[in-house]
Amino acid sequence: MKILVINGPNLNMLGKREPSVYGNITLKKIENIVQKKAKSLNVDVEFFQSNHEGELIDKIQSASESKIDGMVINPGGYTHTSVAIRDALLSINIPFVEVHISNIARRESFRHKSLISDIALGTISGLGPVGYIFGLEALFEMYGTKA
Repeated sequence: MKILVINGPNLNMLGKREPSVYGNITLKKIENIVQKKAKSLNVDVEFFQSNHEGELIDKIQSASESKIDGMVINPGGYTHTSVAIRDALLSINIPFVEVHISNIARRESFRHKSLISDIALGTISGLGPVGYIFGLEALFEMYGTKA
């Protein structure tokens, strides 16, 4: 099984950015934790982060050609604004889990609406970095034996 973990804008700043909201953990540390869990499940995992909407769309679109079985995606601020990312996710037939480090329902009102939650396999919000692990485990449990 091969899982793609996609992170959107500003997530490269984890550890520096708003520690009261996101904590002090870096994206690299999250990737290391996910990689360790993936190894224990015998799952291949690939990571991608970009601050650019078009690059995120290109990566999503190329996932089917890369034989990706599932995705964990944290679109960052694009969660609330990008119809284009939604359309890219709809254009491929790959299950995905939406993940947010913070609880978007407890934040500013403009963050309450996700443009991808209704097309995601599930959404994990507010559980910090462990949400990525839960997303990986959900994909493995639901699709790992089919890959």
